[in-house]
Amino acid sequence: MKNYFIGILFLASMILTSCAGQLEITPPTAITDEQIKTLLASGDTTKIKLVLESMANAIPPLLNASGINGAGVADGRYRSCQGLNCMRNLEGNDIVFGNKNLSIFGGDEYFLRDFISASVDKNGYYWTQEWPAITTVNKMLLYLDDATVGTNPKLMEYKARGLTVRAYAYNYLMENYQDGYMQGGKDKLGIMLYDFYSPTQPYKARATSKETYDFIKKDLQAAITLFTNSNKLYTTNVLTDIDLGVANFVLARVSVESGDWATAITACNALLAKYPTLMSQTVYGGTKNVGTATLPEIRPETNGFLNNSVNPEVILGWPVGQSLTAHNGWMNPFGEGSGGLGEGYECIDNRLYNKIDINDYRKDCFMATAFGDYTYPTSGTVKNIPVYTNLKFAATHGIGSNDKKTVGTVTNYYMRSSEVYLMKAEAQAQSGDAAGAKTTLNILLAARTRTGATALTCDTYASMAGLSALQMVQLQTRIEMWGEDGREFFNNKRWGIPVDRTSSANHVDKSTYPVSKMTLQIPDVEILYNPLCIQN
Repeated sequence: MKNYFIGILFLASMILTSCAGQLEITPPTAITDEQIKTLLASGDTTKIKLVLESMANAIPPLLNASGINGAGVADGRYRSCQGLNCMRNLEGNDIVFGNKNLSIFGGDEYFLRDFISASVDKNGYYWTQEWPAITTVNKMLLYLDDATVGTNPKLMEYKARGLTVRAYAYNYLMENYQDGYMQGGKDKLGIMLYDFYSPTQPYKARATSKETYDFIKKDLQAAITLFTNSNKLYTTNVLTDIDLGVANFVLARVSVESGDWATAITACNALLAKYPTLMSQTVYGGTKNVGTATLPEIRPETNGFLNNSVNPEVILGWPVGQSLTAHNGWMNPFGEGSGGLGEGYECIDNRLYNKIDINDYRKDCFMATAFGDYTYPTSGTVKNIPVYTNLKFAATHGIGSNDKKTVGTVTNYYMRSSEVYLMKAEAQAQSGDAAGAKTTLNILLAARTRTGATALTCDTYASMAGLSALQMVQLQTRIEMWGEDGREFFNNKRWGIPVDRTSSANHVDKSTYPVSKMTLQIPDVEILYNPLCIQN
């Protein structure tokens, strides 16, 4: 990925030049890396902030990325991290894309047309999203060697931020560009590992998958140690901040993907000690209509998926004003984006809907009958919203507004503790601890039991009769994580579950699609510029 490393001016040098008077450096046009490291090692908090704070503060937004290189402004599929994962949502079994053939963005993905070839436009943005993040982190880490960091809490925190994001970026590349680790990917190639910044760094060959995952986990373990030693544990405001919770979440995800069950359980336990509380029925989805059937009022303020302040599960998210809204535009049937006015209604496959227990209130997050006509506020256009459309991400207004034209003004989140319970249960099941997996799942099921009903358990959940512990985890993951972060696609890929829509009553497309075709080829841009890169 050398083309991302060439011709980039050091941000820190720019900052130092503008602040040279405060730092007493003369002349300011001849600042060296050695001087920068000396200032950082001084322990002077004011100087440290002047030198590195801007670079360090640019790290967390990399997980809330938009404006992806080369994506332009017209194609909402690939302009942001949310758009990319919304496309992944469509490449599975559990989400139905509307109730008729659609030619809007997302149609190619839903109809499972070529999205893996090296030259296809549905591939390259997944690659180009993460490499600038790796470069940005490596630029900052250049100044944060162990000797410079020492025992300074602020420098430890900055370095931990960078290591966490670099690990996340490499893991995302592995999720897309290699087979599932437990599905044969272990013995194949991973990603080329660039662990420092240099504008003249030579190209690298792809590391093995094992080497790549070892590299990722080494970054995360170092970040966890640094966060712990710096006392930057779990910040009171999870919004926009990368802390120990985020590092443990990424480690848990990486560990289940690479079959490191013991590490996954340890990371999940650390998270659940801090974030044990799950959303209640009162804030789970946009299921509360205070208007009429034809003129609904569904407020985002009471939907934990759209308002982080009422969602106790959020480990990382962004507030209104900083949050990306592409996901809500795709998923909200009452919105004026592709998922509403554009008729790209995101519906649940009837087969999964029928597996949700009658005493599980998550069933209410999907329309049991067609909603019917809805008038979209800006244009006055009337559209018919079909049966099984989701209410999980529904709202008719924006946060803090009584004007329906502000619909889509919401917060966002990327990590929540429900997924932590599911990752822990999976690691237990995969380790042979079926009883432990069921105990963990029972915590989630109790929290998802309809008010007034007896708490659901693995033994009483009707559609789970006769399933193994792992199959129980897989089913509950499909239900709980429906429509979130492309999880179904990535889980299917690593579990070895193909797409098979043939028996669905409401899928517009009845295709099948094998797991072997879920791995993307390395894009042309990398193969062209890096002679050491071997194609999948």
